[in-house]
Amino acid sequence: LGGSMHIADLELSTLGANGVVGASMPLGVGAALANRLKGTDRVVMSFFGDGASNQGIFHESLNLASVWKLPIVFLCENNHYALNTAFHKTTAVKQIADRAVAYSMPGVTIDGNDALAVYQAIGEAVARARKGDGPSLVEAMTWRWGGHSMRANLIDPRTQKEMENWRARDPLPRLKKHIVSTHKGAAARLKTIEQAAVTELESAVTFAKESAETQAALLESAVYAPHTAHVEPTERGTRELSFAAAIGEAMRQELEQDPSVFLMGEDVGLTGGIFKATEGLLDQFGPERVRDTPISEATFCGAGVGAAIAGMRPIVEVQIFDFVTLMMDMLVNQAAKFRFMLGGKNTVPLVVRGPQGGGVRLAAQHSQSLEAWFAHVPGLVVVAPSTPYDAKGLLIAAIRDDNPVIFLEHKMLYLGVTGVVPEAPYAIPLGKAEIKRPGRDVTIIAYQNMVARALSAAVELEKDGISAEVLDPRTLRPLDEEAILESVGRTHRLVIVHEAWKRGGFGAEIAAMVVEKAFDQLDAPIVRVGSLDVPMPFNDELERAVIPSQQRIISAVKSLF
Repeated sequence: LGGSMHIADLELSTLGANGVVGASMPLGVGAALANRLKGTDRVVMSFFGDGASNQGIFHESLNLASVWKLPIVFLCENNHYALNTAFHKTTAVKQIADRAVAYSMPGVTIDGNDALAVYQAIGEAVARARKGDGPSLVEAMTWRWGGHSMRANLIDPRTQKEMENWRARDPLPRLKKHIVSTHKGAAARLKTIEQAAVTELESAVTFAKESAETQAALLESAVYAPHTAHVEPTERGTRELSFAAAIGEAMRQELEQDPSVFLMGEDVGLTGGIFKATEGLLDQFGPERVRDTPISEATFCGAGVGAAIAGMRPIVEVQIFDFVTLMMDMLVNQAAKFRFMLGGKNTVPLVVRGPQGGGVRLAAQHSQSLEAWFAHVPGLVVVAPSTPYDAKGLLIAAIRDDNPVIFLEHKMLYLGVTGVVPEAPYAIPLGKAEIKRPGRDVTIIAYQNMVARALSAAVELEKDGISAEVLDPRTLRPLDEEAILESVGRTHRLVIVHEAWKRGGFGAEIAAMVVEKAFDQLDAPIVRVGSLDVPMPFNDELERAVIPSQQRIISAVKSLF
C-alpha cells in the first residue's frame, strides 16, 4: 500500500526505501543495533542521497553509530543534485566523505559508476564493521538519468553536455566490457543472464497487470497488528509501590523474560532517569540492554523504530515529553505507517514512554500534555495510566504489543501517593477502561493526573447529593467506547476532564463520539474541562490557575443540574 517509494521485503533483509529524506539513516542505525544485540555478524547498508547529508539526522546517526561502534555502512549516492539545486550550492564541504573524520570513522569518495571500485570500497567497510571496528562512510559519485520528481512541469537544471558525459560512464556497459575482456566465454553467459532478467521482469509486469485491484476492505486491517489478549488480575493484593517504581518493575520483569527487550534514552542508565523510573536497571542488565544515548531525539527514536522492524522490542524513554516534537517524523511517518505501507504484513513493536504534563514548575517547554497529537494518528497506540497498578499492567501490555505505543506518564504521578501493585507480572488489555468510582447522576471521564482530582471532586459532590461516576479510559487509542456509552446511558450527563488544552483536546473526540452514538441518552450538554488556552507559566500560582482544579470540576458538574 506504500507505492514505489516504500518498497521493502523483510524476508530479503530489505527494510525499504523511504519517502522522507534521510530517514534510512536512523532506521539503519536501529537495524544495526538489533544485529549487535542478537549477536549476529550481519552488517547494515544505509543508502541516502547527497541532499540528505545536510539533514541533522545525518550527523546524529553517524555520531550514534560511531559511539556504539555499530555494524553499519553509510553509502551516499552523490548525484550532484538534491532535487533541482546543485550540490555545490548547498553543501559547505567539497565532498561528503570529508565529514567522516568528525565522527571518528573512515570516509572515502569513489566513482559510483565503477562497479569494481564500489565492490572494493564496500567490501572493506563491511569487513571493518564485522570486526567490530564500527561504521564507515562511502560517498559514491554518480548521476541520475531522470529528474528527481516525476512531475513533468519541473525544469531540469542539468546541461545536455553533462548528461552526455555521464551517460557515457553508464556502469553496466563499463562492467560488461571489463568482464568480457577478462573472462573467456563471458559474452554468451552475460547474454543468458540478461535474457533471464528480461523474462523475470516481463513476468512480474504480467502478474501485476493480471492481479485483482486491492480492495478498500484491506485498508483498516493493514494499520494495526492484532492486540495481544490479556486477562486482568482479579486480586490485586496489598503490596504498594510508587508510580515510578511500578513503571520500573514492569520494565525489569519484561527485560528478564524477553531477551528482545532493551531500553534506551537520555540518562536512563547511570542516572536511572530524571524521575528514577529506570533506577537499578543498568546494574542488573548492563550497558548493552540499558543504553544511555546522546541528546539526539530524532535519531535514537528512529533507531528504536529500526530495531523494532528488525525484530527487537525497544523501550525508548523521552526525558521530557515536550521533546517528542523532535521525534515526530520517526513516530508519525515511520513507526505509525510502516506496517500499512507494507500491506499489513509486518510489525513495529516499539514503546516510547516518558513524563508529560505540568504541576512541577517546569514552564512552557517542559509541561505540555500532547496526547491528542498521537491519538490523531492511525497506527499509533496511546496509553495514559493514572495509578501505579495501571502503569505496571499497561506498560507490560505495551511492551508485548506488536504496534508502536506512546506511553504517557504524568510527572505529578511520579510524586504522588503509592498504590497497590501485584508483584507477579500481569498485563491489562489495551483499550479497556475502568470505572474508578460508580455513580448514578453524572459521568466524569478523566485520565492520568486528573483521575485523582475527579475522584476528590466526586467525594465533595456526594455531600451535595450528586452521585458522580468516575471513568478512566486508561487507553486513548484504542478507546473503550462501549464502556463510555454504557456509563453515559446510566447517568445521562457527561463531564470530560483532561490537563491538555480544552481547544482541540482529546475530550472533544470523546464528546463527538458520545453525541454521534448516544445523543438521545443525554439530559444536558456535555461539558469539557481543560487547561486554559495558554502555554504553561513558570509561576506556581499561575500554573495552578491554568491546570484544571477540583473546584473547576465541581463547578462543571453542578452546571448540568
